[in-house]
Amino acid sequence: MHETKFAIHIHTHYSDGNASHQELVKIAEKSGLDGIITTDHNIWVEGLDGYYGEGKKKTMLLVGEEVHDRQLNPPGNHLLVIGANKEMAPFASDSQQLINQVKKRNGLSFIAHPIEDPLEMFGEKAFSWRNWDITGFSGIELWNQLSEFKSVSQSFKSAVSNALFPKRMSIGPLERTLSLWDTLIATRNQPVIAIGGVDAHELIKKWGILKIKLYPYIHHFRSVTTHILTKKPLIGNFIEDRKAVLKSLGQGHCFVAYDLPSPTDGFRFSVHTDEGQFFMGDCVRPTGGLTFQIRLPQKQHCRLFKDGKMIKEWPDREVCTHITTEPGVYRVEAYIPYKGKIRGWIFSNPIYVWN
Repeated sequence: MHETKFAIHIHTHYSDGNASHQELVKIAEKSGLDGIITTDHNIWVEGLDGYYGEGKKKTMLLVGEEVHDRQLNPPGNHLLVIGANKEMAPFASDSQQLINQVKKRNGLSFIAHPIEDPLEMFGEKAFSWRNWDITGFSGIELWNQLSEFKSVSQSFKSAVSNALFPKRMSIGPLERTLSLWDTLIATRNQPVIAIGGVDAHELIKKWGILKIKLYPYIHHFRSVTTHILTKKPLIGNFIEDRKAVLKSLGQGHCFVAYDLPSPTDGFRFSVHTDEGQFFMGDCVRPTGGLTFQIRLPQKQHCRLFKDGKMIKEWPDREVCTHITTEPGVYRVEAYIPYKGKIRGWIFSNPIYVWN
């Protein structure tokens, strides 16, 4: 499998961000990303998708959209639309119709910040997802870095500290979101793909003569990423490479990572069965024995979950193996110490072992 690293859920000056698409691509290149996916609010900007940069090292730009219903108070039901190649905001008032239209266009749909807390001292409302009667969406945003800021900044002191020292802020996805993800998979009996979202705006705040950039794009791009595994290396042809990236993302061949403490490149989660080897996102039949293998980029704390419950834990391992015959939904979490705290490092998409 060939690995590419993307930052997803980014806002430009077409909505409430503070950079152009071209500026963001340059920042992404400095950050070591292979690509970015922008998602401005209720607007799809046509004609900017492509490769940017010189020589062999080029950065892929995919332009998506964050669609939400402006009629709700506060505006809610935010859906990240990727790969539809059409303006989807006209369908915002009906979540199911919106998802159906995205599928009709062979696009992907991810529920943005499904659980979010308000930050009342600064007038920031919660924009959690409200309509759970929907079906057919691709997945959820498991880790949203801006939403995390709201949840861990409930006092003035913590808000100031997290704003001024962003490297000390991120701990991992909300436990409530992890639990929701496991519940969605269990109750819907279908894959629900997890992605990481930075929700980057590069917010500019002024206090008198003092002007501060909160959570600059380059910090976000070096932090929460989504690593996408394609079957073959990308070839430099944008049309073909875009197709390969979106196909793998739509199959759940990806994992959510926090690359700031240490690069997560090279992480793999697979299972060997009588029918061959399978990877994150794959659905497997429980024929014969199941040999799960986890490979971390370095020795760290690793946990294996089955149907939302931890079944095995390795405190300091690089390669972990679990042999079983039991069907279920298996996923991996890995943790790493950074700046005095244990941080979430890697969150795999599941391998689905179903009869």
